Amino acid sequence: MKSHLIFLLSASFCVSGLYAQSDSNSAPEAASSDQAMLPWQKEFLNLPEDQRVEFGKHMNKSRELFGQKRVFECIEELGKAQAIFDNSPDVENLLGACQVEFRAFDKAMQHFERANELQPGEKSIQFNIAELYFVTKQWEKAEETLAALVERSKAEESKGRSLMMQRLVEFKLMLTRIKLGKMEEAKQMAELYDHLDDSPYCYFAEAAIAYQNEDELTAEMAMARAGRIFRDPAIISPWQDTMMEFGYMKSFFGGDLPEEE
Repeated sequence: MKSHLIFLLSASFCVSGLYAQSDSNSAPEAASSDQAMLPWQKEFLNLPEDQRVEFGKHMNKSRELFGQKRVFECIEELGKAQAIFDNSPDVENLLGACQVEFRAFDKAMQHFERANELQPGEKSIQFNIAELYFVTKQWEKAEETLAALVERSKAEESKGRSLMMQRLVEFKLMLTRIKLGKMEEAKQMAELYDHLDDSPYCYFAEAAIAYQNEDELTAEMAMARAGRIFRDPAIISPWQDTMMEFGYMKSFFGGDLPEEE
């Protein structure tokens, strides 16, 4: 599984594949009062300035290494950050993303849940949790978490949130409903956007419905159109990764996770 996590851990959610990362490192400075700060933010601000600066350097380096897929080095750098400050949701979120790269999903979830305890409701963390439910085929949990993210995205559209990320979340929700046998809801979602939308949503939604109807030719044609229109691999690959995770496309790495009972 590629990280769609913060970054969309690999090229996918937003990030680059991405498991998405939060901007919480800068939150303490942005908070307007002590009352607005979370406990970890207050604790971070109580550190000497030189330690906060050093922590930020290690976090920036960690993200850079993760983006280069140098996961072991990323974990080592995160360890240096933790030695300075051990209650960062950013550290936990990125550690979870690293564990996803190793397909150590139980360990990844522990880190994401810890991040969520520290930064309740942070969207990037919620996405990573939903993505983990999706890739481990826990469809009911995936639907619940993704649906909540879709509602949040609609409420935040005017705040400049990433359109591509919103569309990918909606697409994953559509696929989850296919797996749960909610075909009417899935078909309605497939028709949410047309070719004028600034995302590959409509093409991959058409492909998903075609695959479900065992019409492989139509599915491949739809995805080929998406590839011709959205030529940037960084845009297309998260959608392709999602199709692989779901089982419609063959994974380049082989092997699918077994369905969970």
